Amino acid sequence: MVDGVCPGCGKALAGRTGRKGRSSVYCSAACRQRAYRERRAAPADTAQGLIEEVGRQVRELVPAPPAVFYSGVSELATSVGRLRRIARTARDTADPGTADPVMDERVMDEPGAVDLVTTGTVTEVGLAESDFAALVESYRRELRVHCYRMSGSYDDAEDLVQETFLRAWRARDGFAGRANVRTWLYRIATNACLDFQRRTARRPQRYEPLPGMNHGGAEPPARVTWLQPYPDDDLPSTEEQPDAFAVSRETMELVLLAAIQHLPPRQRAVLVLRDVLGLAAAETAAVLDMTVASVNSALQRARPTLRDHLPRRRAEWTAEADVREREILARYMAAAERLDLTEVATLLSEDITLTMPPNPFWFVGREALVEFLSVSLDPASPMFLGHWRHLPARANGQLAAGGYVRRPGTTVYRAQVLDVLRIEGDRIVEITSFEPHLFPAFGLPLRLPADR
Repeated sequence: MVDGVCPGCGKALAGRTGRKGRSSVYCSAACRQRAYRERRAAPADTAQGLIEEVGRQVRELVPAPPAVFYSGVSELATSVGRLRRIARTARDTADPGTADPVMDERVMDEPGAVDLVTTGTVTEVGLAESDFAALVESYRRELRVHCYRMSGSYDDAEDLVQETFLRAWRARDGFAGRANVRTWLYRIATNACLDFQRRTARRPQRYEPLPGMNHGGAEPPARVTWLQPYPDDDLPSTEEQPDAFAVSRETMELVLLAAIQHLPPRQRAVLVLRDVLGLAAAETAAVLDMTVASVNSALQRARPTLRDHLPRRRAEWTAEADVREREILARYMAAAERLDLTEVATLLSEDITLTMPPNPFWFVGREALVEFLSVSLDPASPMFLGHWRHLPARANGQLAAGGYVRRPGTTVYRAQVLDVLRIEGDRIVEITSFEPHLFPAFGLPLRLPADR
């Protein structure tokens, strides 16, 4: 690659004078996404082909040496997981009444897995349920991320992807190969999200003071009760697509996801399609059945509103910052496990903000937060919660800590909270604490034994 030139279109890259952080490799989001799709391209496959691959992996399994056995079993588990998802999609499209009302599994694609089909059309692989399922399943992960950005909820994104596949199956005869499968599915997914937002009519509110609780003297933050974290393991890895991963981190931050929820549904869709996915105005207009002028107008209104709900400073995504943030996370977890409130306080910024969606608790300012924590971390207090352990995690491109509590008189540490941290410099400036039901999606167990 020639320095200073976009490898996608050959145009010169913008200069870096006076700018900090990582240099851009591509001139635009559109070129970045095009290169991302090309790197993921793979020959078309079918459910039958995957069944044969599972059979081959089973035949090649050997119990020794242990490392080879473990690697083989892991590869088999990945293939079986993909086959199961395809079978489930085929079942649900053939008979929507059999679809699970609540998704009881959070199976992630392994990092490095490639799509079965990236540029084909439904008519090229036939309309059998299994082949249709194999085709659309290859887009599940990116569609889930898209639906998450639109909805702000991991649970809702799962349901919206299933709704997208069901709508695609019902509309397969009208598709007739007139468009790229990916574009077709994004259009269906976006409209499913818009319909969902119209049904729910969700609107962010402001937190309200709770009787007898010191929340700090600052203005209450925005309250987005449906906001949930998204596991980084479901995003492209740095080994797969370094540039796509950097973009994903920037566009998956919790502060950005919360800010997007303030936009009206159409503006939200336009912003995500144009500024996140990098679609052209004409492509966005086709997806949303709008005119190009309406798309441009919606984007002009959405951007200032978004900026008004973002922090004034946003962390630079650099390798140096990542190392420093991991050190702060380690200190944060260790201090909590020692019940060392003094050390915890030294890691917090003076204007730290803590929220706990969907719960009504919130705190702004170190003094108010330390006062709240002092009651639950003091073994002599009647409100003492118990002893803590933590496991590191990543959510929305940010460091996180899965917290487990062993309550007095018990011997097991149970999942309690997932703290997603936003760090600036050497201080934690924001903590968003989530309920533990999504621990399995992050590869975290729901219980830890008493001894390590």
